[in-house]
Amino acid sequence: MEETIASIFLGLGLAASVGFRVFMPLLVLSVASHFGQIPLNESWAWVGSIPAMSALGVATVLEIAAFYIPWVDNLLDTVAVPTATLAGTAAMASTTMDLDPLWQWSLAIIAGGGTAGLIKGAGAQTRVASTASTGGLANPLLATAETLSAGALSLLSVFIWPIAAVIAILLIVGAIFFMKKMLKFWRKLWGVT
Repeated sequence: MEETIASIFLGLGLAASVGFRVFMPLLVLSVASHFGQIPLNESWAWVGSIPAMSALGVATVLEIAAFYIPWVDNLLDTVAVPTATLAGTAAMASTTMDLDPLWQWSLAIIAGGGTAGLIKGAGAQTRVASTASTGGLANPLLATAETLSAGALSLLSVFIWPIAAVIAILLIVGAIFFMKKMLKFWRKLWGVT
């Protein structure tokens, strides 16, 4: 039972970190699996392979670099939100152990994909506000904060999953609050009641 709970919270922490950077948490998952730190479901064992680590490493570097290019970061957010949802689902599905497939995929889609999509959506809204208020000058600072958050939360998820789970839950609550505030702001700005 404890292994199942640990695997769920590991997946939740990784899904939350996917909300900051799509590929970095998957790279951390791949490396941790390769070195035996994390057991993965049999159907996801390929994630720990050398080719998967290589591909995820290249994707991570390209993603991080792209967020430092003005205006490309905003364009990247348009594809990153749905991509993060899929990656969060994959992170949760690959780590959950000893669950019936119905529960595994329900958790993966709702908790994993929902968490990653919500956090990435809040990040995208923050980037839009940063671009509008600073002309994009503050976006590299935001990109650095997101990258550091993704790395730290990914590592916490692997090595200290209870703390990562608490942080993930706090991020979910914060993202919901932030998205409600942003929706209210945009409605007021556009004159929609």
